[in-house]
Amino acid sequence: MEPMMKKLIFVVLVGCTFGVWSLRTNDDVVVAQQRAGIAVTRIFTGADGQTHAEKINVKLARDDVSTELSEMAKATGVRFRRQAPNYFEDWHTAPRKQYVITLSGRGEIEVSGGKKIPLGLGHILLVEDLTGKGHISRGVGTEERVSLVIPLAE
Repeated sequence: MEPMMKKLIFVVLVGCTFGVWSLRTNDDVVVAQQRAGIAVTRIFTGADGQTHAEKINVKLARDDVSTELSEMAKATGVRFRRQAPNYFEDWHTAPRKQYVITLSGRGEIEVSGGKKIPLGLGHILLVEDLTGKGHISRGVGTEERVSLVIPLAE
């Protein structure tokens, strides 16, 4: 191989190497595009009068480089609630549409068919079963459960 050809191949290889190194992907954009919203468990009254549960995602939109926000929900207030480790509330409906966010401790909600939804640290529950049979609420474990209750405006 001629020296000039060797030099050309060397320059091309070095150039390609630097070119690959200089390529940048914005991982934050890729991750943000693949990220789901905020996971929420919604309980609601079905057409059968029974309470059912489903997982939903609260959609987020980019606000700036480091922040994503959901749409604003109208609330009527905020309450903190503390419950004994062994609390038990037999079948009941929700008093109003509200978010309940577990801050500490554990609990569970039981809906129709015996399905149990664990409520641990950071769990977000959207309660909408205002009619029908309702759900059972109970404490789990040995720690008091503290939650944040956010009643939603009509």
